[in-house]
Amino acid sequence: MDRFVELENIRKHFDTKKGRFVALQDVNLTIRQGEFVSLIGHSGCGKSTVLNIIAGLLDPSDGIALCNGREIDGPGPERAVVFQNHSLLPWLSCYGNILLAVERVFGARESKLQLAARTEEALALVGLQHARDKHPHEISGGMKQRVGIARALAMEPKVLLMDEPFGALDALTRANLQDEMVKIVDQTGSTVVMVTHDVDEAVLLSDRIVMMTNGPAATVGEILPVNLPRPRNRLALASDPAYHACRSAVLDFLYQKHKREVA
Repeated sequence: MDRFVELENIRKHFDTKKGRFVALQDVNLTIRQGEFVSLIGHSGCGKSTVLNIIAGLLDPSDGIALCNGREIDGPGPERAVVFQNHSLLPWLSCYGNILLAVERVFGARESKLQLAARTEEALALVGLQHARDKHPHEISGGMKQRVGIARALAMEPKVLLMDEPFGALDALTRANLQDEMVKIVDQTGSTVVMVTHDVDEAVLLSDRIVMMTNGPAATVGEILPVNLPRPRNRLALASDPAYHACRSAVLDFLYQKHKREVA
């Protein structure tokens, strides 16, 4: 489906003590089913605001947001969100955190055996079968984020929304999880929208990179197709001229065309 997620003339303002702040102005974006799209731009450009509108966590002030032909009018299980903070419940195991989401979505129509199978499959997808009974305080930050991703995917969402999911991790863990996401997306064919500040992450993972102009009144500046074959290999891409061309195009947009002014 070529028009799976649609943002049409989206405008978003916030009323503050200092007056009205226009965060987004005339944002238009169409995302295809099965596509991986990254939103990138300087801090304050409205990336997370766009993501939250798609998630149904924010209502647009003007315009319309659609998912699968239906207006987005609030959160729903067809749009799962992975935040930078893993948001796991500390008193539940890795298995229990995932099962909780599975029960909310499928509990009314599936047996306990089926719910357990879904949970185990999600753990296997992110390679955490060995940690199924561990609690959040017993696992690393990268493993916590894997549980968050597994929990979101276990809900079988139509769209997976990620807000800088690897931003709080060290460089090596971040790289390993990026590589895992490449495999997961190739395996599941998920439709993914991800907010990131990391140019290399955006190029590695994305089918298209949406580059946002600086705020206030931010909008879509340019959209870059990433025509790199899948599956993608980090080491092979390191010497790929097409990879470096994409990377240079994003850097040129961020640091030449829309350089952030420092006060």
